[in-house]
Amino acid sequence: MDKLCVLPCGKKKIWDKYPDKGAIRADDAYIGVLRQLTLKYSRKFVPNRVTISAKHGFLLPDDLVRGNYDLTFQRNNPAVISVSELRSQLIDKQLDHYRHIVVLTGKKYRQIMETVFVDADIIEFPLLGTKGIGEMQSRLKESIQKGIPLHIEKGGEQK
Repeated sequence: MDKLCVLPCGKKKIWDKYPDKGAIRADDAYIGVLRQLTLKYSRKFVPNRVTISAKHGFLLPDDLVRGNYDLTFQRNNPAVISVSELRSQLIDKQLDHYRHIVVLTGKKYRQIMETVFVDADIIEFPLLGTKGIGEMQSRLKESIQKGIPLHIEKGGEQK
């Protein structure tokens, strides 16, 4: 079963370091520590990936991000991408065939991801249960160094 890894974008972006930088690939736009660790994890264990952004929705690795922004998933914020737009992107970006979803985000994304990936057989959130971003980073580092994935290879949280 093909797996799809969903990565967080993160507040820190390339334009914070290089303000004059133009449009850049999604894989290169987000430069925070957690983001970099989730990207390394995905490259090692689940190479099919998208970045979830409150502004842009699902970004494929080569999709262009055109500039800096500061937006998070908050209820009743009209600037945040809607669930219906995210569902449309699943089809438009050919992500709807993935049956096993590995979500490397915190708990605030859980409801959104479970609503969007309603047809998936398995949705895993291997970083849930951590006490914060530091523990998330620690788990990811250890997993990458030891070569042992955090997600379940065959199975997972059944819906």
